[in-house]
Amino acid sequence: MDPAEIAAELKERFVDEVVHISKFRGQVGVYLKKTRIVDIARYLHDAPQYSFDYLKDLCGVDYMDLKVPRFEVVYHLYSVRQRHMLRLNVQVSENAPDIDSVVDIWAGANWHERECYDMYGIVFNNHPDLRRILMPEDWEGHPQRKDYPMAGPEEEWRGFKEVERKAEEFKKYQWNQTKT
Repeated sequence: MDPAEIAAELKERFVDEVVHISKFRGQVGVYLKKTRIVDIARYLHDAPQYSFDYLKDLCGVDYMDLKVPRFEVVYHLYSVRQRHMLRLNVQVSENAPDIDSVVDIWAGANWHERECYDMYGIVFNNHPDLRRILMPEDWEGHPQRKDYPMAGPEEEWRGFKEVERKAEEFKKYQWNQTKT
């Protein structure tokens, strides 16, 4: 089935949720409101004619002053059986940067959602373990947001000295690859 046909059928089934459909360089994107993302994802996963059994990627986007709503969560879906792909762009507002988790549908979404939370501050409701994955737990802010300071936080991260100390301590375990 052609991705454009899938998008058209999705628009018929979820009339109030589909904002618009785009086609660019062979990719079809369905722009959605966030309210029924779990229903739409479950439908695309379970319907035999679509069978989107693989979540290739999930990432965040910050449009800051370019677009309202400010954020999007982008899902790249693939069907191994049907061999078709579809992109879902789901709108997330700056005032309520949250969306329902799809971990119950695609287990692989777990770490992707954690990264999106860590980097953009988008909260995934009902996520089984929503905590930072790349930055230290006590890090302040979300580094991929466009309004995050280019030089990082104004003050040095509290754990920096400890990381430096540990790095120095573990140098004795480095493999010395000099030839004799």
